[in-house]
Amino acid sequence: MKYKITIIFFASLMIFPAFGQQMTPNDSLSMEKFDIHWSDFNKPARDAVLVEFDEIHEVNWQINLENKLLYGNPDGTAVVRLYDANIEGKFIEIGMGGIPDRPFWIAAQMPEDGYIVLHDKLERGWLPGAKVILAYSEMGGLTINNGERIVISNLDVESLAVEKYSVWGMKGSQDPPATTAGFLNLEVISGDPTKGPLHLFPFMVVGALGCVVVFLLVSKKRN
Repeated sequence: MKYKITIIFFASLMIFPAFGQQMTPNDSLSMEKFDIHWSDFNKPARDAVLVEFDEIHEVNWQINLENKLLYGNPDGTAVVRLYDANIEGKFIEIGMGGIPDRPFWIAAQMPEDGYIVLHDKLERGWLPGAKVILAYSEMGGLTINNGERIVISNLDVESLAVEKYSVWGMKGSQDPPATTAGFLNLEVISGDPTKGPLHLFPFMVVGALGCVVVFLLVSKKRN
């Protein structure tokens, strides 16, 4: 019995790595990373320019925002809006105010409810040197971390396929510049896990173990 278990164990070690080498990558996986220049924030919301991502990010995605901007005044802000591909005007908004207060807010423009502030903290709302993280999945909704803790968890925003973004930072065109130097780094990763072979791996392992158990039971019965 012992030698049979040993043979099966080493055989499985040879089978699964060989299978792994033949796996094809997940074609739905997409990643974009770039810096948004400080001067792009020196405009009011009405003058913000819509910029398309290279691809539409849907099903499952994560967006990381790292604020490395130098603000021009305490009232300056840096606002990022992420627009849905399927519903015109629908967006998620992330706002980060200037030092020393560092106010932080999250809002959404929804087709039925209009503009809604989902989270608002007037002081120490975001953390310099940390990333604001937005994570979305069709099953789990939207979760947002301000760089220190989760401030929104599993929010139901229905479908949200991110296609475009815009940035702004001034309340009016006559206001002083919101930012004077630096940049905001934006990174987005998306993909559909069901289109990759690895999501089947746990089921294959269970199936293989089941075959091993059956084989051992049959062998033991014969003996």
